[in-house]
Amino acid sequence: MQFTLIICTYMRPQPVDDLLVSVQKQTVYPDQILIVDGSRNTLTRDLLQERSYKNLEYFRVDDDQRGLTKQRNYGISRVAQSSEIVCFLDDDTILEPNYFEEILKTYQLFPDALGVGGYIHNEDNWVFVGNDYQPNLKEYFYDGWKKLDGSRFVMRKRLGLDSNTKPGFLPEFSHGRSIGFLPPSGKIYPVEQLMGGVSSFRKSVFERFQFSTYFEGYGLYEDADFTLRLSKTGKLYLNTAAQLAHYHDSSGRPNQYYYGQMVVRNGWYVWRVKHPKPSINAQFKWHAITLLLAFIRFSNTFTTTKRQAAFTEFLGRMSGWLFLFFSKPKIQS
Repeated sequence: MQFTLIICTYMRPQPVDDLLVSVQKQTVYPDQILIVDGSRNTLTRDLLQERSYKNLEYFRVDDDQRGLTKQRNYGISRVAQSSEIVCFLDDDTILEPNYFEEILKTYQLFPDALGVGGYIHNEDNWVFVGNDYQPNLKEYFYDGWKKLDGSRFVMRKRLGLDSNTKPGFLPEFSHGRSIGFLPPSGKIYPVEQLMGGVSSFRKSVFERFQFSTYFEGYGLYEDADFTLRLSKTGKLYLNTAAQLAHYHDSSGRPNQYYYGQMVVRNGWYVWRVKHPKPSINAQFKWHAITLLLAFIRFSNTFTTTKRQAAFTEFLGRMSGWLFLFFSKPKIQS
């Protein structure tokens, strides 16, 4: 299967180069690599000109095409006619050598797949304990594997606000568990959400779907929006054997206040894409969890060294929540 890799980047020349080095080591190499650069300088272009990566095409976009969703759509419009699969990777990821081989294998095993996601292996410490294991409150357990649960989920369990769906599926009150809560079992799991920076799709998908321009700039949750809309029409899968590392480079990110606003407003938008008319109970839970997470972030003002960032994000979350009562985001069709 011929495939294209699209890497959208902004002000991260060295991470892009590191990623491309790992692409060179793949057991299956992309037939086309598109770098869509929204940087406000030429450092990424200059660095790539010093390299000789096979099948690479570089594009630097102006203000009217800058931003994650716009850059992705820009790249999609330049995918080769011969490509069957379009892969997306965040610019701060590093691939295991068989990443693309496993992604393509999934499409062969599941011909109904519209999209396939890869698996980030460096963010959690999972332990295999068998299916009979009984986890305690501070543990998360799934399919025979356990890990320590995050403090926000422990608190949600105590308050009866934990997710009631499998990882990668959105509850009626949203705030579910992402695909990051699937274990490194080597299995392929059905999902309805994928992380955009470790995703792939059949090229035919883009004849009907594009990434929404509602998610301007940094584009938080734009991947959830896209894959939730897509999953209404067909199957999505996560292959936990298609592994990579994500290093969360901090350059090119918005300020914490704006980020906090996006967490709430974009989160509300994605919730209503999936559940346009949630029940009263689901609405109560969404708001309760949103406020709980905001105040947990506020508590970080006293428990972490990055106190100003935590407080600023808290203010952004609260302002984003309050503005929902006066100006809700308009869902794009």
